Amino acid sequence: MRVLVIEDERALADAVARGLRREGMAVDTAYDGTNGHEMALTTRYDVVVLDRDLPGVHGDEICIDLVRAGLLTRVLMLTASGSVAERVEGLELGADDYLAKPFAFDELVARVRALGRRATPAAPPVLRVADVELDPAKRGVQRDGRTLDLTRKEFGVLEELIKARGGVVSSEELLERVWDANADPFTTTVRVTVMTLRRKLGDPPLIETVVGAGYRITAA
Repeated sequence: MRVLVIEDERALADAVARGLRREGMAVDTAYDGTNGHEMALTTRYDVVVLDRDLPGVHGDEICIDLVRAGLLTRVLMLTASGSVAERVEGLELGADDYLAKPFAFDELVARVRALGRRATPAAPPVLRVADVELDPAKRGVQRDGRTLDLTRKEFGVLEELIKARGGVVSSEELLERVWDANADPFTTTVRVTVMTLRRKLGDPPLIETVVGAGYRITAA
């Protein structure tokens, strides 16, 4: 899941980003509405955690533009005011959920995860291909009954490949979906991650390299 946090309180934005990354999410941050607006409309995010009162472009305008663009991105709006009137106003602008500051981090994570599930086409609770089972909720993977110890990035790559249902997923798409904006697109990070993932999956080989295009799961 890829998340954008738009929050002008840098300490809060960084703390939220760190916490969500510990939960296995790829997280980008913007500290003002101008940058946040551009990032939200040019990069595919599952969820945008959006402060309302932002310098530059106001959070309300960002929310409205995301709705107008018809994107699947879900918006969790943050505000210092928790009044009923403020919540109703935010939801009427098109926000999918609303959370007042201060908030419990566990609640934020739960709401982001719930919105993330709504941002992508419905998938079965456990993803299966050949003799591999991947459980997104439990962050667990088994092959032929054997539990695999995968890193967060390896898990994310495998999840995206299984979701593609035999389609080719490019390195650029994997960088976008599994890593964050700090990932260098010219590094070999995707290739190395796929290599270690293949080794952990074992035989028979499951991931095929499509030269010049990307990777796919070959098993029916």
